[in-house]
Amino acid sequence: MTDYSRTEAAERAGIGVDELTSQVDLGIVRPGAGDRFTPGDVRRAELVQSLKGAGISLEGLASALEAGTLTLDFLDAPVYERFSALSDVTFQQLSDRTGVPINLLLLIREAAGSAPPNPDDRLREEELVIADFIEAQVKAGFRPLAIERLIRVDGDSLNRMAESEAAWWRTEVIEPAIAAGIPAEELSATDLSTNMSRLADAAVMAMYRAQQARAWTSNIIGSFEQMLAAAGLHSRLERPPAMCFLDITGYTRLTQERGDEAAATLAGTLSRVVQRASVSHGGRAVKWLGDGVMFYFPNPGPGVVAALDMVDGVADAGLPPAHVGLHAGPIIFQEGDYYGQTVNIASRIAEYARPGEVLVSQAVVDTAADGLGTTFTQIGPVELKGVDGAMGLYAARRA
Repeated sequence: MTDYSRTEAAERAGIGVDELTSQVDLGIVRPGAGDRFTPGDVRRAELVQSLKGAGISLEGLASALEAGTLTLDFLDAPVYERFSALSDVTFQQLSDRTGVPINLLLLIREAAGSAPPNPDDRLREEELVIADFIEAQVKAGFRPLAIERLIRVDGDSLNRMAESEAAWWRTEVIEPAIAAGIPAEELSATDLSTNMSRLADAAVMAMYRAQQARAWTSNIIGSFEQMLAAAGLHSRLERPPAMCFLDITGYTRLTQERGDEAAATLAGTLSRVVQRASVSHGGRAVKWLGDGVMFYFPNPGPGVVAALDMVDGVADAGLPPAHVGLHAGPIIFQEGDYYGQTVNIASRIAEYARPGEVLVSQAVVDTAADGLGTTFTQIGPVELKGVDGAMGLYAARRA
């Protein structure tokens, strides 16, 4: 097993040698023979420094450890190897060595939810893996904007996942154990945490692979369509289906203010309104998305009428105003769900719509049949988040 000198251990923990010596003198960190420190000792030293920064007395911590009230032994478990130590290379040094712009490397830590580092700060060992990924993209000619967008989205999504996982562990394991008076050495037993961590990692990766399969399938189908169309071997549908997204303005804030019971009542009312409107016009609700609903309509025209009915129905039911977006085009159906670029664009249009508004794309206007009692007013080319190029959008109204 790798071990470190006192100076090396302090450097990898990101603290001064004097600070590490103080922890050793208090008996919090206990080096082995020859004053050598293990990776677990490095993790202990860094965590203890964080506890100190949070206002916890190191003398009180040392007393609790001595009495067995608390323990830091769990940091020796392999599962805590994800508490990565600092490497010996700074962001600036890595930028100079690889040619990767410094702003892309600094993004690594910022995207993980930490404060932006300084160029002279050292990367953590696990961050070097992310740096390798960024370097490969830069050398392959990927646009810096695309690289930054991917790293930020990955970081934000994984940050929310990690916070949810931590809350799950706290409410299901830590708090019940403390309430039951379980001793520190039992609370920190690693069998459960090691097993759950292994299974959670595998489950997250399996879900990620499933999402990749869906997204990659969408890319494959889309590229094949483009190549076949360019070769004159494929033509687009004359009347493609439409995807529709309905969102309730301020839904999340409202449910937080009124509580779970009111939220359930609101959801029930919304369900009745949108189900009636969608089914009566040949569509169906595909899935509920927390503050809204996704719909599928075989024909765009009736989908527009249904959207207008839903907006009116939501208002008549006394609910906060709804806003809706529709887009027509090829849709990928798999395992009961719809996905692909058409779905993504419809979602972005709904985000852009104002309360009480139904916005549709040019594709919907082009394929909506006459005689449905609707009119469309152009609101100009619009830049939508996550969509390349400006899109022509129209506000749909009753004639």
